[in-house]
Amino acid sequence: METKPIHSYEELQTVLFTQERAFLLLYKSGTEQSDCALERLQNFSGEASLNLLTTDVNSVRDIHQKLEVSTVPSLVVFNNGKVVNIIKGCQTESAYGSILSGREIGAQPGGVQGKSKQVIVYTTPTCSWCTTLKSYLDQQQVRYREINVAADTSAADAMVRKSGQQGVPQTEINGQMIVGFDRARINQLLDIK
Repeated sequence: METKPIHSYEELQTVLFTQERAFLLLYKSGTEQSDCALERLQNFSGEASLNLLTTDVNSVRDIHQKLEVSTVPSLVVFNNGKVVNIIKGCQTESAYGSILSGREIGAQPGGVQGKSKQVIVYTTPTCSWCTTLKSYLDQQQVRYREINVAADTSAADAMVRKSGQQGVPQTEINGQMIVGFDRARINQLLDIK
């Protein structure tokens, strides 16, 4: 995979115009989390045709502001030029592999046998509890699908219809909604001991 530095929002828009799927790592060089994310993404050995766009917020100031990203490192996922997801923090190499290849994040929970549970996590890019919830699920090796309700209004409407609540994070486990990061309820529904 090739890494391409991006130096302005205008340059980013030009690149996005030519690609159906794109990934942009916003990072701050010299910080542990950012250096971790950059190294793990650069080590990804998947599709050779994938380009990883990178922007160091130490020197480029307009991109993260225009995308309304306030935390670095953040991997911004674009589809047809639109932001579809923002993954904050340094993730495992397997998590980045899943994201870049378009598969779901995580793996089957170790304690769950038989039929897997369907887990959907509703998030927004600026929600710190969403990041905490996703980190917990990753630690428990729970496979989940993340939906950024800030970027998908129909998904946001569906979430509100199911739970009656607008706040995030919300977790749907086999059709049951959990509002907020309720570790005990999540553990109960996922059979995590």
